[in-house]
Amino acid sequence: MAKKFQKLPRLVQILLLLIPGVNWLTEIIVRVSAVIEKADLRNVFGLILAIFVGFVFGWIDLIWCLLFKHLIFCKA
Repeated sequence: MAKKFQKLPRLVQILLLLIPGVNWLTEIIVRVSAVIEKADLRNVFGLILAIFVGFVFGWIDLIWCLLFKHLIFCKA
């Protein structure tokens, strides 16, 4: 799922991260799939941050996604 998210057009990524609630759900799904696919420290750390600091971290991810086209601490 993380690779599919990265292949989405940037506008769709931004829209998914812009809507509160959908933002948090999208992050959790993408990060869990990234941890399942590649369980390194960066992906696990990103998942923990997304779970506990959800909505604030989501806005940071929105800006990161604008700049680099992937979520922060999430490499698939």
